[in-house]
Amino acid sequence: MLIAGMQLVDYLPIAIMLVLAVAFVGVSLFVSKLFSPHNPTPEKVAPYECGILPETEPVQRFPVKFYLVAMLFVIFDVEIIFLFAWATRFPQLGWYGVAAVGIFTFFVLETLVYVWKRGALDWNVRRRARYLPVEEEQAA
Repeated sequence: MLIAGMQLVDYLPIAIMLVLAVAFVGVSLFVSKLFSPHNPTPEKVAPYECGILPETEPVQRFPVKFYLVAMLFVIFDVEIIFLFAWATRFPQLGWYGVAAVGIFTFFVLETLVYVWKRGALDWNVRRRARYLPVEEEQAA
């Protein structure tokens, strides 16, 4: 079977590496399960937070902006994946690919500008000096 100038047998080294990787993971998990000690103590099963035992529950939850920034990171990370895929097929796609990626990038950048203007990327706005009201000096 001929696929884009390559035969199926050309993929044999990749298949062998995949089988070896899966076998290594399986053997590693089996051996660690076989030889690891199984003596849980209350200290070992207690939740670990930077070496300090939590005495009370947290007073407040994480702010929504924390999750919003995390979601924005994922969105822009996915954009990089699409750009990498486009870059690998750049010669075959030609000007159609340039136009498609240009439109895609425009919409992603437009989204970035929108969330920036809405304040999703600003943290502790009230404490920043540039947002504090300026008191004008009274002329005598």
